[in-house]
Amino acid sequence: MTESSDTLNLIANQKKAIREAAHANRRNQLDKDAVSEAIVARFMLLPEFENAHTVMFYVDVRDEVRTRHALPKALQSNKRIVIPYCVDGELELFHLESMDELELGMYKILEPKAELRSVPEKRLGPSDLELIMVPGVAFDKHGGRTGHGKGYYDKLLEHAPASTPLIALAFECQLFPEIPCAAHDIYMDKVVTEAAVYAGRGRIS
Repeated sequence: MTESSDTLNLIANQKKAIREAAHANRRNQLDKDAVSEAIVARFMLLPEFENAHTVMFYVDVRDEVRTRHALPKALQSNKRIVIPYCVDGELELFHLESMDELELGMYKILEPKAELRSVPEKRLGPSDLELIMVPGVAFDKHGGRTGHGKGYYDKLLEHAPASTPLIALAFECQLFPEIPCAAHDIYMDKVVTEAAVYAGRGRIS
């Protein structure tokens, strides 16, 4: 059933308030490096990680759970590691084989070097992914998620295979009782924090 514009506006306003609170919580998170290491280590012990050959890691920006420290270990795991980067509002996917392939781009975000992005064997699509690590601003324990509201990850996740697990990383302070979700919103299969692994609804029909 199509939701009314009033319902969608209400959800958008609720998400905006939650984002503001989550950003403040995330900024105030103590020991971000140590807590992030614990979260990513828990992610890499999941059976979904063990069973996947092609795994997408996000590269942290601002106050997100930090992932870049774990990339060297991931690159040694005999898995095909993929990272996203943004081009004109769309996420492109890059097969990362060495930390030397990255450079600081706009906003001090680690991105694939420009000269490598057009190399055919470096380019992948969502259908290649067997596990996706998902960032976000706020979550609930059922896998509800809100990002920054620009839809970059929503577009990517819409095209991921239904069999590909979506696993979010978050500080516990980013969890809220409920994230208001519209019919088009995508739930995570799991949310990993420093305290627990929460089983989400996933992409149920």
